[in-house]
Amino acid sequence: MSPVLAGVLQLLALIAALALAYRPLGDYMAKVYSSEKHYKPEKWIYKAIGANPSAEMRWPAYLRGVLAFSAVSVLFLYALQRAQGILPGSLGFQAIDPDQAFNTAASFVANTNWQSYSGEQAMGHVVQTGGLAVQNFVSAAVGMAVAVALVRGFARSRTGELGNFWADLVRGTVRILLPIAVIGAIILVACGAIQNFAGIHEVGQFMGGTQQWNGGAVASQEVIKELGTNGGGYFNANSAHPFENPTPFSNLFEIFLILVIPFALTRTFGKMVGSVKQGYAILATMAVIWIGFTALMMWTEFTGKGPALEAAGGAMEGKESRFGIGASAIFSVATTLTSTGAVNSFHSSYTGFGGGIQLLGMQLGEIAPGGVGSGLYGMLVMAIIAVFIAGLMVGRTPEYLGKKIGTREIKLAACYILITPALVLCFTAAAMALPTPPHSMLNSGAHGFSEVLYAYTSGANNNGSAFAGLNADTQWYNSTIGIAMLLGRFLPMVFVLALAGSLAEQKPVPETAGTLRTDKPLYTGLLVGTILIVTGLTYFPALALGPLAEGLAS
Repeated sequence: MSPVLAGVLQLLALIAALALAYRPLGDYMAKVYSSEKHYKPEKWIYKAIGANPSAEMRWPAYLRGVLAFSAVSVLFLYALQRAQGILPGSLGFQAIDPDQAFNTAASFVANTNWQSYSGEQAMGHVVQTGGLAVQNFVSAAVGMAVAVALVRGFARSRTGELGNFWADLVRGTVRILLPIAVIGAIILVACGAIQNFAGIHEVGQFMGGTQQWNGGAVASQEVIKELGTNGGGYFNANSAHPFENPTPFSNLFEIFLILVIPFALTRTFGKMVGSVKQGYAILATMAVIWIGFTALMMWTEFTGKGPALEAAGGAMEGKESRFGIGASAIFSVATTLTSTGAVNSFHSSYTGFGGGIQLLGMQLGEIAPGGVGSGLYGMLVMAIIAVFIAGLMVGRTPEYLGKKIGTREIKLAACYILITPALVLCFTAAAMALPTPPHSMLNSGAHGFSEVLYAYTSGANNNGSAFAGLNADTQWYNSTIGIAMLLGRFLPMVFVLALAGSLAEQKPVPETAGTLRTDKPLYTGLLVGTILIVTGLTYFPALALGPLAEGLAS
């Protein structure tokens, strides 16, 4: 079987698996977030934190809950890393340096999971399981809660109430993420991923010396890393490490975990707003972009020009031979079109155009299908921009799901789409202009610029993957990328929740003959075009200096 055919068959198998899970998972999540029943373990949690899960919240109160919980999480994770040297199960590792501890705490709480350290050489069992793995669950649940709040804004009318943040957080964790993670961890262990609390041990001679390996609760952290679109690896090699991702089947299963909740949330959206066709329209938009990007990535990696690439049958540099080009390309697109950031190959070794596809996937806002929760609310904001553009074309006040998109709504949507590009481009410009930060670049020229652009794109978009040619473990990059991650995560949430509150207060607008049908293929095409044009106009100059220049020169 040719490598191209093998890659296509894996893609078709993945699509089939996602299609089978779409309806039952989407319907189940809609029931979870619409239920008024509280299970006994959930009641214990509410009692412990002093929350009333039945109290409805307006958007400022919902936002305060998000920010308060996330702030406490950052402080806890920072303190845990700083105290690592005196904790049991530290494997002899010392406390993490202050700037790196801040960067890591901001990273995992912001669902970014950017890592400027080698996990097996820095983090002990307590920090890995009690700190990082816990944040993998709750940061994903926060994103899902904000998405559900926005959906309620569309579904409700004449009220500013968006539900209860604490109930949404707990239900997302206990009823959705935990059950799937338990089953997924068992599957990964069966595939060969390790799950233990072993210490550091020597495994034999290697290149004239001994090699040391760590044990760890890897399978349980790996599954939520993918399922919650987190991305932080237990080991420095991330999902290219055989302890995390042992076989081609585990690789395909991990890609499935990355995509299943973001895609299924479109079904949840359709059920909660009372029109599954609206969910299908959002799903179609996400699917068109994802499949298109995957096809482009496979094409550019299989057809790379040059004697070495042609002899290898494609761009095999930096890719695991047990996965090959096809599976690596599918994984790479899945992880950069979501906020996952996990890698099973070396992104810096992709062709110039391949690196550009990875960058553009993040710069879209990671909305196809995007992160757990963040992908849905990001796509819904773009849907509002699309109906606004359509309204301008015909001179009609735009409407979406029976809600008028007025001055307040479009200002909030515009602020949402502008904040992340501002962070990416301003921090990249500062890093290139100052004398010290460019010294961290492994490469000069266009590829070196791409390393810096990729780092801030990944941080501000809460992705977490890296070109890996950049030495990001410096005070400058630890601090600035940490700030970019926090602002890139929580500032957009402010605008999303304010938008949700504004929509919920409106009375429904009756549909007329002039209403744009947002559940039809014409609107899907308009939405895809809006996303690509807005992103292209924003980032094209930066992309032209980096991956496009490199790709055209090769």
